[in-house]
Amino acid sequence: MKHSNHPRFWVFMTLLASVFFQTPSLYSQSQPTFLSLTEVIKIAQDRSPDAMIARHRFKRSYWEYRSFKAGYLPNLSLDATLPNFNRTIDAITQSDGSETYRERTLARYSANLSLTQKVGLTGGEVYLQSGLQRLDNFYTDTSTRQYLSSPVVIGFRQPIFGYNSYKWDKRIEPIRYEEARRQYLETHEQVASTAINHFFNLLMAQVEKGIALKNLSNYDTLFNIARGRFVLGKIAENELLQLELNLLRAEASVETADLNYQNMLFTFKSYLRLKTNEAIELIPPAQTEFYTVKVEEAISEARTNTSSGLNFDRQVLEAESNLNMARTQGRFDAEINASFGLTQTSDQFNKAYLNPLDEERITVGLTIPILDWGQAKGRIKMAESNLELVRTSVEQSRMDFEQNIFLKVMQFNMQKNQLKIAAKADTVAQKRFDVTQKRYMIGKVNDILELNNAQIDNDNARMGYYSALKTYWSSYFEVRRLTLFDFRDNRKIHVNPESVL
Repeated sequence: MKHSNHPRFWVFMTLLASVFFQTPSLYSQSQPTFLSLTEVIKIAQDRSPDAMIARHRFKRSYWEYRSFKAGYLPNLSLDATLPNFNRTIDAITQSDGSETYRERTLARYSANLSLTQKVGLTGGEVYLQSGLQRLDNFYTDTSTRQYLSSPVVIGFRQPIFGYNSYKWDKRIEPIRYEEARRQYLETHEQVASTAINHFFNLLMAQVEKGIALKNLSNYDTLFNIARGRFVLGKIAENELLQLELNLLRAEASVETADLNYQNMLFTFKSYLRLKTNEAIELIPPAQTEFYTVKVEEAISEARTNTSSGLNFDRQVLEAESNLNMARTQGRFDAEINASFGLTQTSDQFNKAYLNPLDEERITVGLTIPILDWGQAKGRIKMAESNLELVRTSVEQSRMDFEQNIFLKVMQFNMQKNQLKIAAKADTVAQKRFDVTQKRYMIGKVNDILELNNAQIDNDNARMGYYSALKTYWSSYFEVRRLTLFDFRDNRKIHVNPESVL
């Protein structure tokens, strides 16, 4: 029982006590929650801050698009003045042509119902109106009342050479909304990638902590065996000291691994918005499906499905719209306002709609710039230069985008072999360590460095396997995000806007 007096023995017993007595007490009130990778991704896509931000951004884009479409529907409005009262002293023209100041008291009432409709093709507006006005004129000795009715007025306003914002908006806004919808899908896949990163960071910390505890137990056992052999003179003192050093390192590794695990656990719960006192146990992915993605197919799906392809088109359209605006504004312009309606006036309400008279209005307005010192020409040249700049930038961005897809697809395709190599290396390293440890314990291996190397290779191989597994799943969802296509199920990734709203 000499080993009971060694300080390392008491340290080890303290650690065992903390594992078997203290740790269960922390979670005695609740059972651990076991989570798989699929469950973690689902929770992240439902609860994570990134997912919530993406949903609200899409909602904003959705209602912006709804407002744009509503602007092209007929607009019905009612304008009324009830009343407009005015009591002043004004100059009044007499019957002989002279003027005099007199007190006037007036009350005006009006109501006008309008139905307007934009014409996107021409940039004009058609309207239908119906209105009624009443004028009360109060004099000192008497008062009068008159009604002016406009039962129906039909008209239109049409710019001839001006910038037609309606036409360009009808081309750009649907692209902008579809781009926002695809950006939501891409963010949805990005959330999955972030969840994978947190999942494997915690899983690897969990595995690393288990390895550290196992190594501590192994080195404590080996140190006690070595002390007995040293007493019998079967090993040298430097070998005993090396094992004691390994034991000390193992103790330090347990504390470091536990601190890293607690840090990863906090980050994991924070991103998934889980309860802080909830115990978590992660289940490593048991099955991994391998398939090959064709680069040409991936690039084709990316062009068709992703927001980047639409973003390139939208940038060019907006630059063309700005050029068209520069060419039309500040130049020769004309606008036509025309209307036809019926109107009547009377001092009695029931007669204000009898035998209405026709009313026609037409106005042609002209704007002719004479001297602007080259401002319009300068705006046009800047817009033309900007259009060429956008086209060049878009062309380069397309090339970079396709090159990035090529690299990500090639990286994914090589993961099958990489993961198999990592799994085989983990199995071989584990077997080598078990054999070396057993041989050392029975005295057939006396070189402690060989045992150390076997243990280090075993730990590195185990962590390397989980690192390869993390790379596979990250690469898998990265390809999904870049193409918005699930090559495993051979289908496009889509979303129902109503489910988001």
